[in-house]
Amino acid sequence: MDTLASKKRANTNQQPPLVIVHKRQRVVLCEIPDLSFPQYQPKHKLQVQRNPNINNSLEEIDEPYVSDIVDYLRTMEMSKKRRPMVGYMENVQTDITSNMRGTLVDWLTEVADEHQLLPETLHLSISYIDRFLSIQHVKRSNFQLLGVSSMLIASKYEEITPPKPVDFCQITDNTYDLEEVLKMESNILNTLNFEMGNPNVITFLKRFIGIASENPKTCNLQFEYLCNYLAELSLLDYECIRFLPSVVAASVIFLARFIIRPGVNPWTSSLCECLGYESAHLEECVTVLHDLYMSRRAASFKAVRDKYKQNKFKCVANLPSPPEVPNHYYLIYCCQI
Repeated sequence: MDTLASKKRANTNQQPPLVIVHKRQRVVLCEIPDLSFPQYQPKHKLQVQRNPNINNSLEEIDEPYVSDIVDYLRTMEMSKKRRPMVGYMENVQTDITSNMRGTLVDWLTEVADEHQLLPETLHLSISYIDRFLSIQHVKRSNFQLLGVSSMLIASKYEEITPPKPVDFCQITDNTYDLEEVLKMESNILNTLNFEMGNPNVITFLKRFIGIASENPKTCNLQFEYLCNYLAELSLLDYECIRFLPSVVAASVIFLARFIIRPGVNPWTSSLCECLGYESAHLEECVTVLHDLYMSRRAASFKAVRDKYKQNKFKCVANLPSPPEVPNHYYLIYCCQI
């Protein structure tokens, strides 16, 4: 007969019971069963219609729905409520000049570079400024305040980690306090009716660069940086607001290809087909951009030019260019838009 002590020793020597925990197997997303109604499922895979006249490198860039998205952006960019008013400097503003606007843009370019903001943020900031100036009169003393508050809004819209409002106060050496920055932010939002997502030059340029690259499978940084440089130069010139963003983006592609290979016509029938513009339609905008590149316009503004003289941008601001674009490069190609 076992004693109480022997029973305790026996219990101590026994192994603890094995507890099996069943791990929950994660379901791969593609393995999730389709619970939708079968009558709403497409019977055939959607395919993009290809133009057989476009070379293979351009075909590979097309994706489903891209053409519909581009058409939507083209419609949106022509909406009056999303565009600055041409001539607002003469008709609305009495205390602000186009040269002051260029100075502000040049300074904001420096601010965006210092805080490593996206190009989209910079372009969106200038768009807000021009749209606001098209509606409301601004005193000279509040012009810089308009600039930093516009960049604050654009940063919130585009950046993953935007600078804080107090950072924009410090940018101006505390010329404006936090309350003034936030009040101007509210004024901008209400004036623009909270419609902050309008397409800009970068919106179109990101797609156009891929189409216009010599080899879309390889990243041509020099060409991309040169396009971004020309796009930022366009922000300096008040006259460029009369061009649609997609026109400026297409003109940037034209001029960048010309600067890199001046002996070859930069516009082809394939580019005309894909970008939707004939070279003759781009001549006026290309001429303005080329004058900016050659410092025949906005020569006093240095921040954008100095930025793209740096090695990290492949020194594209130092690339040589012929003084004029030959007239025969503006021959009209027949393209169906």
